[in-house]
Amino acid sequence: MPTAPKSPGRLERALRAGHFAVTAETSPTATTDAAALVERCRPLAGLADAVNVTDGATAKAHLSSLVLAGAMAASGIEPVLQFTVRDRNRIALQGDLLGAAALGVPNILALTGDDPKRGEEPDAKPVNDINSTGLIALAKKLRDEGKLNSGRDIAGPPRLFLGAADAPMDPKPEWKPDSLSAKIAAGADFVQTQYCFDLAMLRRYIARLAEHGIPEKVFILVGIGPLASAKQARWMHENLWGVSIPEAIVKRLDAAADQKAEGRKICAELIQELATIPGVAGAHLMAPRQEAEMAAAIALSGVLKRRGAA
Repeated sequence: MPTAPKSPGRLERALRAGHFAVTAETSPTATTDAAALVERCRPLAGLADAVNVTDGATAKAHLSSLVLAGAMAASGIEPVLQFTVRDRNRIALQGDLLGAAALGVPNILALTGDDPKRGEEPDAKPVNDINSTGLIALAKKLRDEGKLNSGRDIAGPPRLFLGAADAPMDPKPEWKPDSLSAKIAAGADFVQTQYCFDLAMLRRYIARLAEHGIPEKVFILVGIGPLASAKQARWMHENLWGVSIPEAIVKRLDAAADQKAEGRKICAELIQELATIPGVAGAHLMAPRQEAEMAAAIALSGVLKRRGAA
């Protein structure tokens, strides 16, 4: 895997140093108080290598993700700015990529975005001028060639660590990672996955990726999170596409006197186990508006102490 840094960020430095990285996630709300949203992320400072800022999650309007990411960067919390192609054409995407770099945002994650028909504005028209793979290629051109898509020069090319999304699954014998391979070919440096609580299945998935040399080309961070209750776990298992939560985890939550505390402990244990799987470079924690709970799970896992001892 190339070792030349693409950005000035902590996340990239940790990954290239061979450390097991941890990222988390925050979601802006419909507010004009960016400072309050930054403070909500404060528990993650010093624990998460970077914090994702979602972009129009569930197809709802909120404070600009670019504005929040810039405020976080200015406050010492490294962001991963999510970009959806749903809401911008290639002109706006290029402008926001330059804006992100100007605000000190070192990481981006290219996404399609949730379908507006499932959100609060079902009549909204999705843009989708290019797809998420095209956005990665576009960002790579701005960074590596110092040129806009039109060929016009950029004064100070953006230094960005480029991310893509993936969804672990139990691969069938004939399955090949074509979509992920295309994102890597376009320029993805790291990957963050959908929730994956079934680590036995994940091991099979990573092994198949290894057959195609994927972990040698890109850093893979696997999505998990602290579960608040057995009820939440069952809902996620039944309603979230691609999410499988083993029954053993659900039963363990059911039997706990304090299900939230047990969910935090399970998350910490999953982080520890992920750190032992060859080809897995880190964990990506997701739990809407539960930044302090994610921070507690990271601390409980002890992975950062191991890094310090290395």
